[in-house]
Parts: sequence; structure tokens; C-alpha cells
Amino acid sequence: MSRRFVIEAVLVAIYGELMAPSQPVEYLIPYNTIMELYEMKDSPEPVMPEASDDAHVKGKIVELIAFFDDSFNKKKLERALQAPWRLSPPLPINEHVTFTVVNAMENAQYGEAIDPIETEVILTSLREQAPVITDQVEFMDKIIQAEIPVQVYDVYDFDFAVEQGISADDWMTP
Repeated sequence: MSRRFVIEAVLVAIYGELMAPSQPVEYLIPYNTIMELYEMKDSPEPVMPEASDDAHVKGKIVELIAFFDDSFNKKKLERALQAPWRLSPPLPINEHVTFTVVNAMENAQYGEAIDPIETEVILTSLREQAPVITDQVEFMDKIIQAEIPVQVYDVYDFDFAVEQGISADDWMTP
């Protein structure tokens, strides 16, 4: 059985180790985070502080966009976009990684303190009862301060999350 995590699309471009987990993983990716990839690709703003790292990550972003733009995958995505909160059919990446795109809908539930993409990540986590993987300490702090009942793992704790992480039954309240 694969572990499920909610993640922004750009993180799989930045952190290559997320594409080589020790056991099967399904990434639930809110659709609007995929749309952010197009903005990042064309933006003069760096994604990474070091020029060589930035060039590498932008190349991975281009690869990820090409994956989602592939006609077979695009057809699967279009099905998910037909209704709010619909999930795409699984998009296999390799023997251990599958993407499922979520047509998440931001509803300003958490006000201005949490931006729309963060809200979609949180709502996807709550709806699908899957932990969040992030590299944003500020985002984790916002979740804690707002007492939002989601499990969040720092990307550097990914191996622990996959191998020994807390299951949805352990952290979700009835």
C-alpha cells in the first residue's frame, strides 16, 4: 500500500529525492500548483538562490510541465477539472511514485493569513486525510498557530514520513 502526501508541484522539481522513495508514494497535487510551474518557468525571478541550482530546477520544471502536457496525461487532467474536488486518475511516474491531481478549490476559509495555494494544500489534506510535505517553515508555523488539524512534514523528514510516519487514523479527529 502506498503512502499518500499532499504536495505542491514545484517541490518534486526542487527535491529529486522525492521521486525516489523507499516504498510506494502517491502525491496528491492541487491543480493550481501545477499552474504555478508555468509562471516559475517564465519568471525572471530565481527559484533557487544559486544560479546553477536555479538552472537545474528550472530544467526540472520544464520536464514536469512536459509530463503534464503530454496528451495522455492532459486527457486525465481534463477529467479531474470537470468538477470541484475531483481527483485525476493516477499518473504513474515510476514504480514507486504516482501523481494524482486534485481540482482543489480555495475558499478563503483561513482568511488572508494563509494564501490561496496554501489553503488549497490544507483543504486537500483535510479532505483526503493525507499529510502535507513542505519546505516552508512559515507555512508550518501558520498551520500550528491557526490550530489546523493536519499533519505536516518538513521535506527533510520525508524518509521518516514514508517509512514510519503517522497514518491518517492516528492524527485525524472524528
